[in-house]
Amino acid sequence: MPREFHRPTQFSGAQFEAYQGGDDPATLNRVAHESAAALVARVKDDPSPEILDRLVSYTDLHGIDAVAELWAHAAAHTLPGALWRIYLVRAVIRQAPDEVALLFDRGVTASSTIDPIVAGAPAPASPEEVVELADLILRGVFVGDFALALERGAAFCRLAAAGATSVADDQDSIGSDLATTLTRRALRFSELAVDLTACAALWRDGGLA
Repeated sequence: MPREFHRPTQFSGAQFEAYQGGDDPATLNRVAHESAAALVARVKDDPSPEILDRLVSYTDLHGIDAVAELWAHAAAHTLPGALWRIYLVRAVIRQAPDEVALLFDRGVTASSTIDPIVAGAPAPASPEEVVELADLILRGVFVGDFALALERGAAFCRLAAAGATSVADDQDSIGSDLATTLTRRALRFSELAVDLTACAALWRDGGLA
């Protein structure tokens, strides 16, 4: 089991790679689904800047564990599962913007797909621009095209994964132990990308609940 996150949002790369939702009792599962649906519906009905600002910055004030308690144990391809993963990606970016910006840029360089366009970040992207992108993606979950926001998050994760793999290869060539850490991080980003892509498809088909 992963260690609990502590306020404020501070957690290591190892915690990010290992964090998984566990088996969820029926009551917690119901609360997760009901709270996620109510939150999205509430903001769609009244997307005021004040509400959006509070939602985007919520984990900055209360820690990622506050969101994890609600949604981390929900199945991956559900509404609460999707919300948890978007918040988790944002938290990882804000925790280490310099590192994530490096991985993102390496991924863009290595990519032959449209992911850089879908993600919507400039290349090269500064740490500040990567943090801004994370906020924009999260805002997009609550206003605009929900599926597109998830697809942007997925594209970002795929690029970060490709970047982590590229840097891992460099480190492996010089016998650095960092290669193993980066390979695990690439895998975690890839898993997040797969889940967010699946959730986006389900939302478009009306099947994400």
